Amino acid sequence: SESSFLLGNAQIVDWPVVYSNDGFCKLSGYHRADVMQKSSTCSFMYGELTDKKTIEKVRQTFDNYESNCFEILLYKKNRTPVWFYMQIAPIRNEHEKVVLFLCTFKDITLFKQPIEDDSTKGWTKFARLTRALTNSRSVLQQLTPMNKAEVVHKHSRLAEVLQLGSDILPQYKQEAPKTPPHIILHYCAFKTTWDWVILILTFYTAIMVPYNVSFKTKQNNIAWLVLDSVVDVIFLVDIVLNFHTTFVGPGGEVISDPKLIRMNYLKTWFVIDLLSCLPYDIINAFENVDEGISSLFSSLKVVRLLRLGRVARKLDHYLEYGAAVLVLLVCVFGLVAHWLACIWYSIGDYEVIDEVTNTIKTDSWLYQLALSIGTPYRYNTTGSGQWEGGPSKDSLYISSLYFTMTSLTTIGFGNIAPTTDGEKIFSVAMMMVGSLLYATIFGNVTTIFQQMYANTNRYHEMLNNVRDFLKLYQVPKGLSERVMDYIVSTWSMSKGIDTEKVLSICPKDMRADICVHLNRKVFNEHPAFRLASDGCLRALAVEFQTIHCAPGDLIYHAGESVDALCFVVSGSLEVIQDDEVVAILGKGDVFGDIFWKETSLAHACANVRALTYCDLHIIKREALLKVLDFYTAFANSFSRNLTLTCNLRKRV
Repeated sequence: SESSFLLGNAQIVDWPVVYSNDGFCKLSGYHRADVMQKSSTCSFMYGELTDKKTIEKVRQTFDNYESNCFEILLYKKNRTPVWFYMQIAPIRNEHEKVVLFLCTFKDITLFKQPIEDDSTKGWTKFARLTRALTNSRSVLQQLTPMNKAEVVHKHSRLAEVLQLGSDILPQYKQEAPKTPPHIILHYCAFKTTWDWVILILTFYTAIMVPYNVSFKTKQNNIAWLVLDSVVDVIFLVDIVLNFHTTFVGPGGEVISDPKLIRMNYLKTWFVIDLLSCLPYDIINAFENVDEGISSLFSSLKVVRLLRLGRVARKLDHYLEYGAAVLVLLVCVFGLVAHWLACIWYSIGDYEVIDEVTNTIKTDSWLYQLALSIGTPYRYNTTGSGQWEGGPSKDSLYISSLYFTMTSLTTIGFGNIAPTTDGEKIFSVAMMMVGSLLYATIFGNVTTIFQQMYANTNRYHEMLNNVRDFLKLYQVPKGLSERVMDYIVSTWSMSKGIDTEKVLSICPKDMRADICVHLNRKVFNEHPAFRLASDGCLRALAVEFQTIHCAPGDLIYHAGESVDALCFVVSGSLEVIQDDEVVAILGKGDVFGDIFWKETSLAHACANVRALTYCDLHIIKREALLKVLDFYTAFANSFSRNLTLTCNLRKRV
């Protein structure tokens, strides 16, 4: 990237330059289009102080196809004299024939005597040395280590005006609406973080409330009471925040009026949020509360599951992603299995002991489980006169979850089985729910995988169609390979996305914005577009087309009409005239015809062929002339500042 070099064609008179890299253009001050087709001897950079003997030696080196190096004084485009260390090396083909010359250049002005030209006559030696040092900034930068902190990427003013580097956001996110001080924007960073906290606490509630109600873990447990009270307070704070949070209205606008926000929240989610936040646990904290009232309030804690409505509000943001839907379905399946496990235990716990006769039912699944794991129920005759013992709560929950999972997945091993009427009724209901869940989840999984591989299937179907076509019409092998290579490379670049189809969906204004973004490299790199107005750039952008070329593809054949202006965004191309390479084009180059100055269509005087995979942005003659005719001020600037690297109208 630091080198400066030229490539010259050794088979043409005066060895014209076919390629100059950015380093040479920067060093010499010439644009690449100014250097192309000039002599590789750099005779266009000679001046009055250039040594005549060195000029003759350079010419002899080219005439004899030799390698050599020289110290030569050349003049930049602004006629500033600079000392160069020039190396010339011939490049041979497989037949040992010299086809190209490689000329490399290094600025050695710092190491030579200060140059005395017309502008410095009468100056002291120190003054001339100071001027030489000031003019050789590129050499100074190479000699002095550059501080990385000073290297700052500067965006062009055009890119800032068009917001080319920003994400494509809704209009209300690009221009924040003015809101009262106590109103929070619903898409700000704080609200987004808060929503995630509420979402996590909602899942905590959905898991812990059924477990605590069924297994009665909160009886006389202060830690659980404090934790749940903190969660309740957070949800109450969320209700207050919802009264001060903007929302998107039916027309897509942000509603920030406090009165409208309050009315909208009261009509939608306020009642459900309030019911789910009532402190049902506080009642159970008192010792002298009637057992019936305590049981009632314990059951009412299930109302907190209404907090899942908060999840439902955000589901529509994630349903378009297949992986998110898959994770969501698995979570729903696990959550339903957890709830059913809690209900299954509650039925067993209610039926295992007959409260009327104070006897244990030996056919209950809890009694059978207690016997199988060696922790049977026993009757305390000396103390409370109640049944004690039985499995631990951990074993009970794991066994309940195991039974519901085997039932929901239709496996059902039978080692835990319903025996009482209540258990059988619940099992029937659970099997019905399980069959629906099973069908829904696996049906969606199939659809998700089909969507994930839809593009791959489309790709292989297209390849098979192309292969059949090539075989049916007996297309030559070389051309067939080029066709397949082009299709594979184009698909890998575009991922099978039809840009025109996507743009056709968008409205005119949005389509223009996207086209400006897609062509930002052309607009930013070429000075011809620097003075274009926003409207002019949008008009140009919608007319540009992007084409992808594989190695060997011919963009222009000699004799074809030159009806488009081509900007090279990436890759390399060669221009071949009479079987000789007259130019090599790369990123930032422009080729075609200056048809805004001509009245007739030009015939291409050479072939333009891709050397590597290339991306070209092209604009048709008629489309460009239409825009230039409408924007007359821009037309003058464009005609003055656009320099063609290769004009296909003119022969070399």
